[in-house]
Amino acid sequence: MSPRRLPPLPGGPLSLADARARGLADHDWRDERLHRVTQGVRALAVPEDLRARARAFALALPTDSAFSHVTAARLHGLPLPPVPERDPLLDVMRPTGRGRVERAGCRPHRGLERREVVVLDGVRVTGLADTWVDLASVGRPGLDLDDLVVVGDAVASRWAGPGVLRSPTEVGSAVAPLRGALDARDAPRGRRLLAAALPLVRPGVRSPMETRSRLMFVRAGFPEPAMCAPVHAVGGGWLAEGDLVWTPQRVVGEYQGEVHGGIAARSADARRTGLLLDEGWTVLEIYAQDHRDPARRRDLLRRFARALGLDPSALRLG
Repeated sequence: MSPRRLPPLPGGPLSLADARARGLADHDWRDERLHRVTQGVRALAVPEDLRARARAFALALPTDSAFSHVTAARLHGLPLPPVPERDPLLDVMRPTGRGRVERAGCRPHRGLERREVVVLDGVRVTGLADTWVDLASVGRPGLDLDDLVVVGDAVASRWAGPGVLRSPTEVGSAVAPLRGALDARDAPRGRRLLAAALPLVRPGVRSPMETRSRLMFVRAGFPEPAMCAPVHAVGGGWLAEGDLVWTPQRVVGEYQGEVHGGIAARSADARRTGLLLDEGWTVLEIYAQDHRDPARRRDLLRRFARALGLDPSALRLG
């Protein structure tokens, strides 16, 4: 005997109440052809990614809840270290005094009344600034200082919009929501780490490794470069945008990630570098190995010091 034909069902997840409204009998709800996402939610297929999984779980969550912490950061598309990025649990937060969400696949939190809530792809998520503050409380291995600066740069860059922010006032305005979210908490876990990260946050950065490169130079005693800044010809015409730019010394640091590995990207980089060299700029490349290998890092910093006219003995190259 062929299995009973199921009523027409949506491609996405559905709750038990929605299934009954569509004519699905209770015994069909338990049909092995339906994937059990969580208690009270079924789907024709396993959710493909975090966003689909969050939308499915949201059907079974209290209406006063929201995704927070690592889950919120991932839904916002913020850059995270590898371990949190692969976290299989969903962080779910409710207001203080409400019952915790005790559900397989979820990690419960309280305190939603003290956080901004926004809607992404139809699900409630803590806002960017509050999510940044909450990331400091993530358990081991957690996020370290540089990880929080990386996320802070990504958040501030979204608020800042296009263009390079140079003045302390402009930078302060872009970072102000992060400071406001931190100041609004009485005693958040990781306050010292957040307070140390906040002055290091800069808007305008386009990738985590650009942030980490900036921090590497600043900690070594270099003058802070402008991030993703315009590079001009001697006569003032626009030439390119540099990852890390020391305009007075006409030096550009370019981080070479995987996106630069193809022949087309390498060809474009070579042409761009040639234009900069013709206009008297020095272009030096930075690779991930320069961050990981102490010997390579020292060599890189010495190379940049020479280009910038700095005395290596006055820098922290170790």
